[in-house]
Amino acid sequence: MEISQGGDDSYQKKFALPVDSEHKATEFRLFSVAAPHMRAFHLSWISFFACFVSTFAAPPLLPIIRDNLDLTATDIGNAGIAAVSGAVFARIAMGTACDLFGPRLASASLTLLTAPAVYCTSMANSAVSFLLVRFFMGFSLATFVSTQFWMSSMFSARVVGTANGVAGGWGNLGGGATQLIMPLVFDLIHHIGATKFTAWRIAFFIPALFQTLSAYGIFFLGQDLPDGNYSQLHKSGDKHKDNFAQVFYHAVTNYRGWILALTYGYCFGVELTIDNIIAQYFYDRFNVNLHTAGMIAASFGLANLFSRPGGGMLSDLMAKKFGMRGRLWTLWIVQTLGGVFCILLGKVGSLGVSIAVMLIFSVFVQAACGLTFGVVPFVSRRSLGIISGMTGGGGNVGAVLTQVIFFRGSRYSTETGLTLMGVMIICCTLVITLIHFPQWGGMFCGPSSKSTTEEDYYMSEWSSAEKEQGFHKASLKFSENSRSERGKRIGSAPTPNNRTPDTYA
Repeated sequence: MEISQGGDDSYQKKFALPVDSEHKATEFRLFSVAAPHMRAFHLSWISFFACFVSTFAAPPLLPIIRDNLDLTATDIGNAGIAAVSGAVFARIAMGTACDLFGPRLASASLTLLTAPAVYCTSMANSAVSFLLVRFFMGFSLATFVSTQFWMSSMFSARVVGTANGVAGGWGNLGGGATQLIMPLVFDLIHHIGATKFTAWRIAFFIPALFQTLSAYGIFFLGQDLPDGNYSQLHKSGDKHKDNFAQVFYHAVTNYRGWILALTYGYCFGVELTIDNIIAQYFYDRFNVNLHTAGMIAASFGLANLFSRPGGGMLSDLMAKKFGMRGRLWTLWIVQTLGGVFCILLGKVGSLGVSIAVMLIFSVFVQAACGLTFGVVPFVSRRSLGIISGMTGGGGNVGAVLTQVIFFRGSRYSTETGLTLMGVMIICCTLVITLIHFPQWGGMFCGPSSKSTTEEDYYMSEWSSAEKEQGFHKASLKFSENSRSERGKRIGSAPTPNNRTPDTYA
């Protein structure tokens, strides 16, 4: 069924889902594959899933790889840090690429360029070569930025938290799925007749092939925006090619982006850290076998099936009633509770209780990731890609710092490291209280007394000369569609042109 929505005939166009004035879908239909909105959703999460499987394919096989390559605890810690550090700058670069060239080309290119590193893991013969292949594989995690950018470009304010949460969460499932997949693939190859030290090497061809195929799927089947690809829209004049300097400037001068980068470092960064250490933690501390340790570790990542999407949905739900302030309060509460359960995980000493606490912890920390990207799309319209990249990069910085401080070498036991990591989560989450949108307010303060509107906030990213040329029109439409962030209290910000505010209560 083809649907068009909106009172203005000038922007009516046939789509399978109802859309707003930017042609962004106003509904999220999970089991649809309709182009372009839901097709982009499925292509993005599958590709990100493949990259996660590849990047974290090594940890569940570390007991075997460790013996084969004679790795020390420091070697393993360094390799784990390398796997997440490569994506720090890659995520910022990916955000820039999305802003300038579109998420389809940016995502497909990075996914394909990092696939050779996965194949080359089978040839690692030393601690250095193992570290290098994990480092270059980790660049593929920057596809998270293109995933979130793509969803924010395809879905309207009312459902963008849900779309971002489900796409990111299902992609992150790869971190749990690989804990099951790799031991099973290893066992199959080993039982066929390969030695243990040969079987783990052959096993890496499976995630490498999966990642390669996902890259081609995005390139040939995806579409950047509801109205077409960036290259087509640039040629037709329907979308102007933005100035990188201006895009970058408006991103780095928006303090909200930096705060979200910090807090994301202690939800997603913590998730990356757990993906690297949890299988070996249960293997060494509770003397379970490799397969059991993999299953326990997998349960942490597999919670992304519902926890991160749940965070995105909760963000949208709170926004309907309380607006942006509801999104911020919910993010702070959920992430703080994640820190509390992380502390408990390091304190409990029995296998059963540790698993139970880990599962509860996983729900809160992953839901916080979804809640974060319920806020990110509203920080900046013009610099959305770089803001997404900064936030995503912050996740990797948090993972690197946490692993360097608490899980590298033998300074702290793993259980002590987990407790201290929980304390850091609680402390770093406090800065969410500083986020304030003049048109909507913050956690403790309402909208600015200067009667700032959504148009005032998003139009400030464009100069008078750019407005005269009409470059700001997409931001103007976004301003109109983001009035739902006022929540049910319609009067929280004025509306220009004597219009009645749009509400979606």
